[in-house]
Amino acid sequence: MLLSRLFRLPSHDIAIDLGTVNTVVYMRGRGIVLNEPSVVALETRDGVRRVKAVVIDAKLMMGKTPAKIQAIRPLWDGVIAYIDVAEQMIKHFIDKAHGGPSRLPRRPEIVICVPSGSTSVERRAIRDAATNAGAAKVWLIEEPMAAAIGAGLPVTEPEGAMVVDIGGGTTEVAILSLRGLAYSTSVRVGGDKMDDAIQGAVRRKYNLMIGEGTAERIKHQLGSALPPKGEPATISVRGRHLALGMPKEIIISQAEIADAIVEPVSQILSAIRTALENTAPELSADIVDRGIVLTGGGALLQRIDEAVAKATGLPVAIAHEPLTCVAVGAGRALEDDDYRGVLTEA
Repeated sequence: MLLSRLFRLPSHDIAIDLGTVNTVVYMRGRGIVLNEPSVVALETRDGVRRVKAVVIDAKLMMGKTPAKIQAIRPLWDGVIAYIDVAEQMIKHFIDKAHGGPSRLPRRPEIVICVPSGSTSVERRAIRDAATNAGAAKVWLIEEPMAAAIGAGLPVTEPEGAMVVDIGGGTTEVAILSLRGLAYSTSVRVGGDKMDDAIQGAVRRKYNLMIGEGTAERIKHQLGSALPPKGEPATISVRGRHLALGMPKEIIISQAEIADAIVEPVSQILSAIRTALENTAPELSADIVDRGIVLTGGGALLQRIDEAVAKATGLPVAIAHEPLTCVAVGAGRALEDDDYRGVLTEA
């Protein structure tokens, strides 16, 4: 008994919101411990690809690498596209969350968030990547359920609640009640599609090629789900002029960016309306009272709550700390027996 107390290790169990753009890690008993880009830099030497850098260092390399180095995202549209690279990234997150590599095997229990619309093949890829990275046991939780728990919605009660999680690769729309999804849909539209739309609009109007990082910066600074009120803000943007082949700087306005992202925003609003049309009457009555809660990085898009309220006629609220909401919900499901029923064994 004494020896077991002496050699008892602290809990290494973690919950991971493995996102297309960012990955957030929650550790049992400690809360959020990591929030880093989901990027890995690969270097090719003698025909063999090796991991050169991960997350923050790799993110800085995007769009600036020589021919032999490639900065990629192992996940695309919320699911794993490169399983071997994803394993390396997950292992990095596990080690960093615990303060670095250890000589003793950790074998943590891991909860990983998955899109509600992911297939069994995609879920198996996530399980295999986490197991190969060192997990003793892998649990899966659907992203809208984790988002609802993280936002403090009463998912264990016989009450209807609606959550919209707008991520980088996907938007999850769900109606929840009694630890289950009464209705859910996952559309592969999110922050990445908005970045693509901004790049396309700048290229068409100004004949200027801009990178992913520049488009993301424009979205963060000027992105709006509705046209701006009053005099629109502007920023300077630099890129390569396609006709001249030379670097060039232009001034772009918030009104232009709002117009550029109309299509992806409309697709998100359409998914929300479809969910409401397919909701049972009793759950609809609860949603009228409670409204819609927005989570995910896309919830930070300016006036997105106004756009959803205008499209649905319902009250809309943005969750506290929407960027980490999903990871917090997954962590609570890991810690709290009341939520254990929402986890599925991978």
